[in-house]
Amino acid sequence: MTTKLIHKTIIFVLLLAFMIPHINDKELALADTSDLKVTGTILHLREGPGLSYPIITTLEEGDSLTSIGREGDWIQVKIGDYEGWVASWLTASINEQQTIDKTVISQVERLNIRTEPDIASPVLGQLSTGNQATLITENGEWAKINWNGLIGWVSSDYVTINEKTEKTTTKPVVEVSTTTESKGTTFTILVDTLNVRKKADLTSKILGTVSKGQSYKVLAQEHNWVQIQYSNKKAGWVYSFYGTFSDAVKTTSKTTTSSSSSTLESVTIIYNGTNLRTDATTTAEVVQRVDAGETFPIVGAKDDFYEIQLGDKTAFVATWVVTTSHNNAATKTTNKTKSEPRKNGTLNGLTIVVDPGHGGNDHGTTGQRGTDEKDITLKTASLLASKLSAAGANVVMTRESDEYVALRKRVSIAHQHDADAFISIHYDATDNSSISGFTSYYLNNNQKGLAEAIHNGLASKINLKDRGTQQGNYLVLRENRQKAVLIELGFLSNANEERVITTAKFREQASLGIYQGILDYFDANE
Repeated sequence: MTTKLIHKTIIFVLLLAFMIPHINDKELALADTSDLKVTGTILHLREGPGLSYPIITTLEEGDSLTSIGREGDWIQVKIGDYEGWVASWLTASINEQQTIDKTVISQVERLNIRTEPDIASPVLGQLSTGNQATLITENGEWAKINWNGLIGWVSSDYVTINEKTEKTTTKPVVEVSTTTESKGTTFTILVDTLNVRKKADLTSKILGTVSKGQSYKVLAQEHNWVQIQYSNKKAGWVYSFYGTFSDAVKTTSKTTTSSSSSTLESVTIIYNGTNLRTDATTTAEVVQRVDAGETFPIVGAKDDFYEIQLGDKTAFVATWVVTTSHNNAATKTTNKTKSEPRKNGTLNGLTIVVDPGHGGNDHGTTGQRGTDEKDITLKTASLLASKLSAAGANVVMTRESDEYVALRKRVSIAHQHDADAFISIHYDATDNSSISGFTSYYLNNNQKGLAEAIHNGLASKINLKDRGTQQGNYLVLRENRQKAVLIELGFLSNANEERVITTAKFREQASLGIYQGILDYFDANE
């Protein structure tokens, strides 16, 4: 009996010894299946491939995911005991091979950086003429790039791809993180006034304001926010959609008696094989040929040429083959951005003004439970703006913080940007607390079709009483030359309805309904 027991014990130990490595190998194999990571600050895991599906759980930046399927811009993933769908533009591949020996130089203004190599995919940001990024990989007519930490795809038709040289100012490839440093980059404000905030959040404390045309040193970037040095000792965050980036070039001018380095206006070449000539004419002798990405200080201008510093002498380069460091928008170029035909299901090429009602000392209506209309209109408008931008629209918000904006100013913003649509977001109130429901207002026949499409989109997404589309003599409709709609998303004066319409779930569904209505309208009216 003792011998048999010893034999059984030995056999058990041997079996256990063989099993443990296999168990560990299996666990390791499971651990190694993760192929994605979360790049957004938060990411909702949903029951289906779309923003309208219920949220299963919330993921955090850096979480590892295993992809198991895909549908459009949505990826089916596993994480722990959960299985669901996530937005692809808020994830990145863990095992992605990155090459760092080539740069991509934009030849045009407003070159879209997209989540996928397809003109129907959401837009992450834009490059200006002469902006340089690091090439990650190429896929047919598309190039995947890293631009100041923003990773996405650009069309190869509008860029020059070069080997890296010491003369380029392209930033090295970095891991996508919450905050990306941006050394040597400036940010120029494109709107009249823009709030500077303590943190990269619309609810964060306002430190001050900056004005149109002002340029600031970029300290860091975090998703759609930029940290700028807006005074000698102060730094703050601004929304990146309201400005443009450029690279500051530091060099020594050989045309002055001072030997100290100073920041000069310079040109960046945007085409390979660009001729530098002895005079400001295309018939002058070529002294040197240079490639895209090379920069030279400007020492003068003559006709349609810049005179640039070239070693210990000067040369001339045509204005239409370069971009300047201080004014990209003013640079002449013969290669205009090709207008992308708008595909059904996208908003490419459209400008939409989103108007969060009230703000500042204008609280709007106040609900029976104390809700200020101005607060939830901004939250709803921000969600809508995000969806419209993801579909390719150029979105302009009449306010992006708790500030007062006059009604006529809101209308003028639509006129200034020649908007394709003006959407004003409001919540309703009346003396009769039993009245409920949502209403979409228009004034003239030019606005009616858009109002009806948006109203139908809302009706498909929210569970409130449908009060229909109606004519309303509101100033933002009456004075607006653009297609304009004013939406009342339920009654704050109705206590029961206030409970519903002040939830995050309602705002998500309402913004999705408005987005769907806008999309349907432009799909039907190409």
